[in-house]
Amino acid sequence: MSDWKIIVTDGLEGRGLEILSKAAQVDERAGISPDELIEVISGYDALIVRGQTRVNDKVFSAASNLKVVGRAGVGVDNIDLAGANLNNVTVVNSPSASTQAVAEHVLALLFSLARSIPAADGTMKSGLWHKKQFVGVEIKDKILGVIGVGNIGGSLAQMSKSLGMLVIGYDPLIPDAEIEHRGAKPVNIQELFVHSDFISVHVPLNPETRGMIDGGSFGTMKRGVRLICTARGGIVDETALLAALESGQVAGAALDVFAKEPPGMSALVSHPKVIATPHIGAQTTEAQARAAVDIATEVLAALEGDPLRWKIV
Repeated sequence: MSDWKIIVTDGLEGRGLEILSKAAQVDERAGISPDELIEVISGYDALIVRGQTRVNDKVFSAASNLKVVGRAGVGVDNIDLAGANLNNVTVVNSPSASTQAVAEHVLALLFSLARSIPAADGTMKSGLWHKKQFVGVEIKDKILGVIGVGNIGGSLAQMSKSLGMLVIGYDPLIPDAEIEHRGAKPVNIQELFVHSDFISVHVPLNPETRGMIDGGSFGTMKRGVRLICTARGGIVDETALLAALESGQVAGAALDVFAKEPPGMSALVSHPKVIATPHIGAQTTEAQARAAVDIATEVLAALEGDPLRWKIV
């Protein structure tokens, strides 16, 4: 065993901890406060987080021995990448671990929107039989617009095509030929808004994507569109979405992520046309195990100076 010390602040599945513990001293500090993290971080070579811990410039300034931050998951918006770069700290993630889980969750939300399954279940549990109120739509031959055709968006495209949907995709970072290879017809964002019956969002949250789906976007969409977002809160303007739901421009929305988490019983969460889940897209036994193993091996590779698969900075 080396002299490396690794702190894990948001929990990690057992197999990942086992891999780490064979090579380093591992301290689990789930629920550690921001001030406590700043106080102790100088004693560690590596920090592994999920989405709860905020690794900001104050953490990096205090982290005199820190060499790598590992994000067990895809999004790194809770990590100050500029601060990491300034302090020569490597940041890695595990982008492929949750692909299947999130894509399947999107499909579950899509079916739920199409057939009003949560609302129908709610009436049954209230002792009601509201059959005529739940006339849904079929998804076969409907157009699914995928915004962001990366790992998850591409997987979703393939699954949706097998269900008989017509899939179009927008991703300015991926060549058209690759978008086609992943199962979607490449289009620009305006074409996607105009033609889609369902829209699913799969882009990271950054200055370019924050609020990218706003009132203007909703105004150009097909009336009665259904929106799904399992990416990050803040990409969809929630105030604009609420207005579009009220006007009927958007027939329904399924949200796994929110600008503020947890969002509480907001007007959006409680809206009858909204299906809300508590950021559980990646919450499967299999995905959590993959993420733990992937981030453990990647963090150890960074400490060893070995080639990295998923280096962010």
